[in-house]
Amino acid sequence: MQKVMNMADHKVVCWECGTEVSDPYANLCPKCKGLLTVKMDLTQAKSMNPEDLRKTPLGVWRYAPFMPVDEKNKVSIQEGGTPLYSTKALGEAVGVPDTFVKFEGLNPTGSFKDRGMTMGVSHAKELGAKVVGCASTGNTSASLAAYASKAGMQCAVFLPSGKVAMGKLAQALFFGAKVLSVDGNFDDALALARKMHDERKIYLLNSINPYRPEGQKSVLFEIIDQLNYEVPDRIILPVGNAANIWAVYKACTELKEVGWIDRIPKLTGIQAAGAAPVAQAFAEGTRDFIAEPNPETVATAIRIGNPISGKKALHAIYDTKGYCTTVTDEQIIEAQLLLGRKEGVCVEPASAASVAGLKKLREEGIIEKDEKVVCICTGNGLKDPDTILNNVPKPIPCKNEVADVERILKEQ
Repeated sequence: MQKVMNMADHKVVCWECGTEVSDPYANLCPKCKGLLTVKMDLTQAKSMNPEDLRKTPLGVWRYAPFMPVDEKNKVSIQEGGTPLYSTKALGEAVGVPDTFVKFEGLNPTGSFKDRGMTMGVSHAKELGAKVVGCASTGNTSASLAAYASKAGMQCAVFLPSGKVAMGKLAQALFFGAKVLSVDGNFDDALALARKMHDERKIYLLNSINPYRPEGQKSVLFEIIDQLNYEVPDRIILPVGNAANIWAVYKACTELKEVGWIDRIPKLTGIQAAGAAPVAQAFAEGTRDFIAEPNPETVATAIRIGNPISGKKALHAIYDTKGYCTTVTDEQIIEAQLLLGRKEGVCVEPASAASVAGLKKLREEGIIEKDEKVVCICTGNGLKDPDTILNNVPKPIPCKNEVADVERILKEQ
């Protein structure tokens, strides 16, 4: 694979010790083994204003001045541009009337992962990569398989055996990825994928890759753009591998750096109770976490016990005076149904964690009634139809008679 040096408008540095890293395959700092991040030169953006960007359709690449990949190399399926719903009925039901839902389930493959993957695969194209890969509980594999197909690259997906929603597995297979069911959990699958990357046999596009979160920043750019640069009080996200809350935090700091916003929302992370190392660390007031060896939750997309970006997530939460808590599987399913029946929005269980967290934190008095809150819902409900069918009433037997239909409707 061809080696390409970093472009002049950004550099890759260690998030922990600040060391600049030139190896395009590095995912960890060679000096301290810390995570890497992209440091953007925002000189171009500082000479612009938000109206300049609105000449381009709403989507990830509208925010190219904040991105580290040359647009001439972009691999895109028109990702981003997802709706920001003003969810008044949901807000009234949970006691926070000024509630919005950013519905990432309307991305091309049905989840927010498309934002990161357009950037990651575009960077792989810059490097001349021919084979890309990832470990995944579902959404990442579906997205990478689609973008690899678009780019004409081979794709290898490492899935943990069992407990992967069929809607996501079907996508990865449909887009032509080589799907490998690895004996073990997500962390085992990721370890194998990282070994392949270290041996230069694939270009790894899990969120440990510093370029993926750069695309994921765009969800925050869009939210602020859609609110006409009126900054919400709080943004709530599900937390699994934890890169998304870090990406949102990074986007906030960049908008503040260029002077487009003057404050940053309180970033609030929600984990499933059975997979909650970040929430546990927050409860203890620490800035590092202890991995959960046996994560369990109905929300398979956040069923991750050792989140790669967990320390970054904690920094984002603490630095914005945010919060982190857990919700039970029962609370997740309740919130999923509440969102569907109040607003007509169908999200997968992991996405509903943000809504469940909003409800819980309002009941506990952590979130005030008059806050403007955005819940990011990361994936489409059709990703996991089995969970929906397991938690809704069965079809009602009915005679082929008007009277019987009327009887049933009255009973409802």
